[in-house]
Amino acid sequence: MSIRSFEHHHPQLGNNVFVDPTALVLGQVSIGDDSSIWPMATIRGDVHSISIGARTSIQDGCVLHVTHAGPYDPEGHDLFIGDEVTVGHKALLHGCSIENKCLIGMGAVVMDNAIIHSEVILGANSLVPPGRELEGGFLWVGSPARKIRPLTDEEKKFFEYSAGNYVKLKDRHLAG
Repeated sequence: MSIRSFEHHHPQLGNNVFVDPTALVLGQVSIGDDSSIWPMATIRGDVHSISIGARTSIQDGCVLHVTHAGPYDPEGHDLFIGDEVTVGHKALLHGCSIENKCLIGMGAVVMDNAIIHSEVILGANSLVPPGRELEGGFLWVGSPARKIRPLTDEEKKFFEYSAGNYVKLKDRHLAG
């Protein structure tokens, strides 16, 4: 696996974290217990911090990055992902915040300073523009993402199921 320091920052991994050998985790990154980083994911905390919660899955080909502090954005933007979040294949998350128990669809893009509150399903290929805030408990889809409907109780149960399923799968990978 490629876990690399950048300047004086070294990634911090919780207990039982799986990072696929083809993934890159670089710099100021923390990953919570029982989380998984799948093939070809890039998590680059070189100019700001990235925090990934427990039981969270970052799927194949995802790109996670941050915004540096500079003249156009004096504080920059870190990236925060909460607990029990499933980030679908090839999603791009940049300097945003995703709270607990969310599903980020395949190919979705979430831009700087966007906030996705807990219990959101963001549909595949959706775009969350900079600074946008998605209310929790709803399905959001489109480009830009629009609130479609409240989540059903069954959909809300899926967050915990998905997190648990990926914990089991990463444990199988860790066992060899």
